[in-house]
Amino acid sequence: MKRGLLILILTSLSIGFFAQDGDFYKRLSSAAIELTNDKVTYDPRYFTIPYPNGDVPADKGVCTDVVIRAYRKLGIDLQQKIHLDMRANFSKYPKNWGLKGTDRNIDHRRVPNQALFFSRFGTVLKISDKGSDYLPGDIVTWDLGGGINHIGIVTDRMSRDNKRPLIVHNIGRGQVLEDCLFSFKITGHYRYK
Repeated sequence: MKRGLLILILTSLSIGFFAQDGDFYKRLSSAAIELTNDKVTYDPRYFTIPYPNGDVPADKGVCTDVVIRAYRKLGIDLQQKIHLDMRANFSKYPKNWGLKGTDRNIDHRRVPNQALFFSRFGTVLKISDKGSDYLPGDIVTWDLGGGINHIGIVTDRMSRDNKRPLIVHNIGRGQVLEDCLFSFKITGHYRYK
């Protein structure tokens, strides 16, 4: 009887853990969708911003800012987390910009840096051509061609044919919710909490 009770307790705890975990990603999806209500002009300029919890002006941003802002709504500061990891592990991060050290104003706003951070501290998920493999709260990166990378957040909203989840991203028209999961070559698929 004691063994059965222990199994029941452990099962209840694991179900509770997964329910809480799923709730986080549902809230991340909702936070991303909420961002689409804000009028944002695509603006890739360099900004000097506060640290930690710094942000570019609220009416400006790029694709990485969508991810940063959605996580911030849940109390996670990617500016600080990425900066601290880059400072401790600079050699592991891409050298695309010829930097000799970190820059807490911009490092977290670069797709390759976010992707590496998510691969180091989150879960790397399979890349597939099935919409059902992409769950609310997942992070997806794409190669747009010509050396241009892109990033967005998978939501719980679905395409008209119900085959693909919609994505919140900013590819030039502000923070929008679109059916674009398979519009570009997917280069990364992550979960991070």
